[in-house]
Amino acid sequence: MGQKTHPFGFRVGITETHKSRWFAPKALFGELLVEDYRIRKYVDKRLNRTPPFAAVSDILLERTREELTVIIRTARPGQVVGQKGSEVESLTRDLQALTGRKVVIKIIEIKNPEIDATLIGETIAEQMKKRGNFRRVLKQRCESAMQNGAKGIRIQISGRLGGAEMSRTFDTRMGSIPLSTLQANVDYALCESRTTYGIIGVKVWVYKGLFGDHEDDSVQTEAAGGRARARGRR
Repeated sequence: MGQKTHPFGFRVGITETHKSRWFAPKALFGELLVEDYRIRKYVDKRLNRTPPFAAVSDILLERTREELTVIIRTARPGQVVGQKGSEVESLTRDLQALTGRKVVIKIIEIKNPEIDATLIGETIAEQMKKRGNFRRVLKQRCESAMQNGAKGIRIQISGRLGGAEMSRTFDTRMGSIPLSTLQANVDYALCESRTTYGIIGVKVWVYKGLFGDHEDDSVQTEAAGGRARARGRR
């Protein structure tokens, strides 16, 4: 059997940058790690699980001695900002109360949400929760991603599909997914669809081409771990 590895973890520090960008002494490391987890969980619950459903794909964290920067990648920046910036101000206050630090929030707009693995996974999970036909849903998402510039996509769902008595796995793929190529930009996400008859897992792989071949909507940063070591082809 093939030995599976997480596509993002496989590339961290080589062609992908870290999602938490800070250094800490040994005594503080555990505390900051748990704080990072709590921030991500809180932001996800507030912006993704409750209205206004801001389609947040990723939450990046940077720390300096003075402040904590939360970078939110979202397909709907207007929903995160709110009317006259009220929503982002409220979120900043709540995060400052949660962490006890000065918090700065930056928002990056995802220009092409149709090829973002997390957003594809969340859309599928939501449609399956509403009892949509899983074969049709998967086919539509794959075709939409390929039409919007993806070089390849694979979607795998596991669980009691269609409310069946026995759980099984079903997957759909289009194009190529070069998982072993470090220069390949493969976006991966794992989402859960909590249906009335149990949880269905949704895994999404999207191949966007080689690093450097397309526009990257990441933010420029000087933080530790904020830049990958080697993006050039060898």
